[in-house]
Amino acid sequence: MLHLLQVLLHFDQWLAVFMREYGAWVYLGLFLIIFTETGLVIMPVLPGDSMLFVCGTLAGAGHMSLAVLIPSLLLAAVLGDALNYGIGRRFGPALFSGRWRLQAKHLASTEAFYHRHGGKAVVIGRFLPIIRTFVPFVAGIARMPRLRFSAFNLLGALLWVAGLLLAGYFLGRLPWVKAYLTPFLLLIIVLSLLPALFAWLQQRRPVSG
Repeated sequence: MLHLLQVLLHFDQWLAVFMREYGAWVYLGLFLIIFTETGLVIMPVLPGDSMLFVCGTLAGAGHMSLAVLIPSLLLAAVLGDALNYGIGRRFGPALFSGRWRLQAKHLASTEAFYHRHGGKAVVIGRFLPIIRTFVPFVAGIARMPRLRFSAFNLLGALLWVAGLLLAGYFLGRLPWVKAYLTPFLLLIIVLSLLPALFAWLQQRRPVSG
């Protein structure tokens, strides 16, 4: 975990080295990272947010191409969520039978939630580390209509990928951001984790009355 944190906090230095060594192959690596983080429910801790921001800063400095980053990573994010949704839709029902059996009422409540709020969950979940890996999987389990999921999947991916890349592209040019990029990346990680932490604390709060 310490090594992973070091990579996250100095991702700009690692990525710059990789670009010098491997050139265009780095874009494929970035594609696979985003695809894996969003597409495989067993890999929720990859550095999506900070990676996108750093890629934007390097594009702003002329080391990477924003014209390549946006469409390729947008495609990776959309395909990843689509795969995760498909896995949940195909294999999710097994969680409610056999040795892994969960209560049917939980499935019913999940389906009801995604019927009412599924679109917002898919879009907002993009910006929440770890949670964004599970949202499409649960949407598949809940049988959220495929066309509706696909529309919000595309919208959420566009806001997440383009938003963070462009933020890095423009903010990365500011002198104070360049000088303090490591603590700035740490701030991004902390802020992105706060909603999940708040939700966890709310669940652990004793119910009064």
